[in-house]
Amino acid sequence: MNLSELGMDAWLAPSISELSAQDLSAARVTAVDRGRYLVRNEAGEVPAELTGKLLHLAESSADLPCVGDWVGVRYRDGGTQASIHTVLPRRSFLRRKAAGRDVEFQMIAAHIDAAFIVMSCHFDFNIARLERYLVMAHDGHIEPVVLLTKTDLISPEVLEQLIGQIRRVGVEARIVCVSNVTGSGVEQVRELMTPGKTYCLLGSSGVGKTTLINHLLGDGDLETREVSHTGEGRHTTTRRHLIVLAHGALLIDMPGMRELGLLGAGEGIEDSFADIAALARQCRFPDCTHGSEPGCAVRAAIERNEVSEAHLRNYLKLRKESEFHELSLTERRNKDRAFGRFLHNYKKQKGGRDRD
Repeated sequence: MNLSELGMDAWLAPSISELSAQDLSAARVTAVDRGRYLVRNEAGEVPAELTGKLLHLAESSADLPCVGDWVGVRYRDGGTQASIHTVLPRRSFLRRKAAGRDVEFQMIAAHIDAAFIVMSCHFDFNIARLERYLVMAHDGHIEPVVLLTKTDLISPEVLEQLIGQIRRVGVEARIVCVSNVTGSGVEQVRELMTPGKTYCLLGSSGVGKTTLINHLLGDGDLETREVSHTGEGRHTTTRRHLIVLAHGALLIDMPGMRELGLLGAGEGIEDSFADIAALARQCRFPDCTHGSEPGCAVRAAIERNEVSEAHLRNYLKLRKESEFHELSLTERRNKDRAFGRFLHNYKKQKGGRDRD
């Protein structure tokens, strides 16, 4: 398998040339699990670890490799181990606010051409969550595709209603309906996946991601578990890893994400809510909050039943959340820089006194 079959493209050519000058080889990160890495090149897949220099220079965990990244490595022990020296620029990425109270980016995966957003037609169907996933995809310059699974559990009429709900909030992404029981739609998903291109599955636990991958693999390699009687998903996938499918497409499997906090995703929000963004440009006031201001084009569209109140509420909520976290991140980084300057000056002054 050559590097182009692993997803290497012309966009990365300048970075690859720089690696050669540093006596480093290009490899792709295929798995990350609790700080352990697997990387793959033309010869195969081997374990890898980060160099101390890379760890030292990283300003945050977002600067460290994630699944799908292209990295510069140096092989050792006869090519059975590798050291990761650098992370190449990312053409596209999936990221979110780190889980918990930390205000920092968490990189999920990189160099993805399209994201399949998987949502069950049964218990999991949730427009607001779909809009969050769409923001993540657009924020990282990734084409979104919506997969509606478990269509065998509902009638064709109900399925049409669910698709209508998605379209009414301005979602223009392709929608593919899939049943892992009957196999309907699986071949359509496979046909969307081009050899040498990278795809990922996004969605809650229990929506059928692992079963779908087994259909795409054709050999049932991955473990699956039944969904609980409440409809709540159970984790099957426990780490993010890149899989090469038989027809040459690359697929990143990952655990379901319970937290989808947004940070610095303003561009992704505007792209995902393009209908509201377009209307907002017609408002009388440029800083319109779409509340009670006169001349608000968004409110007028709601009154004409062209936009739903819930759609606007979610737009305002996601924008406020992203801006709040971005402000918190900026404040924290400013404090870190100020503290770093204080330490530098203290050491410099202390060194001068010691010489005296």
